Amino acid sequence: MNIIECHQATKIYSNNVTGVKDVSFSIKGGEFVYLLGASGSGKSTLIRLLSCQESLTKGKSIICGHDTSKLKKRDYYKIRREVGVVHQNYKLLQNKTVYENIAFVLESIDTLTEELDSKIRRALTLVELGNRAQCYPHELSGGEQQRLAIARAFINNPKVLIADEPTGNLDPRTSMEIFRLLYRINKGGTTIILATHDQDVIKNFQYRILTLEEGVLVSDQEQKERGSLQYDFRKKAYFIV
Repeated sequence: MNIIECHQATKIYSNNVTGVKDVSFSIKGGEFVYLLGASGSGKSTLIRLLSCQESLTKGKSIICGHDTSKLKKRDYYKIRREVGVVHQNYKLLQNKTVYENIAFVLESIDTLTEELDSKIRRALTLVELGNRAQCYPHELSGGEQQRLAIARAFINNPKVLIADEPTGNLDPRTSMEIFRLLYRINKGGTTIILATHDQDVIKNFQYRILTLEEGVLVSDQEQKERGSLQYDFRKKAYFIV
């Protein structure tokens, strides 16, 4: 069953700049999809459209069962609760601890107090930050900040998780740790859309690739499906068998 459908999706900004043009594709629930494109390709626009941060100018999109053309802007929150976004620059609250950064997301949707702590603890365990709960973002490494950003985006168990260049500023080993985390989330049933330029990840972990150029979807490439992610302790590297 498709969890995302775009039909001739077009976004034209007020200055007549086209963000995306006539983009059509569908993504099934539980898929892992790469989104590729150079700067100015329309990748960021598409991410904002899929997460209802912006609305279409023309065309149609159905996200998690919601036809966005029939939703009023005040109802976009219905989709935002089902689509988590990991932003490229993390967007962490610098004056709040790791625990408080995650709590802030839950409090904004009126989560019951008795549920709050258990949800946060589960999220911290998932991203392996349980021992960093009382640290502030500036006290974390780049990889830890990225894992916190993933925890914030995933705390409400969205059906879709979009990660925008999550490994762009990280070293290769840390990049693989972030991918391992996204892989685990995907194996739990969450649809993952990963915007990336990391050729090592794309080459070694072969999932479907959507490629944008100048706002147009120029390629929708299926790659050979692999098995389970394994770790080679001798080579200190992850691989899929």
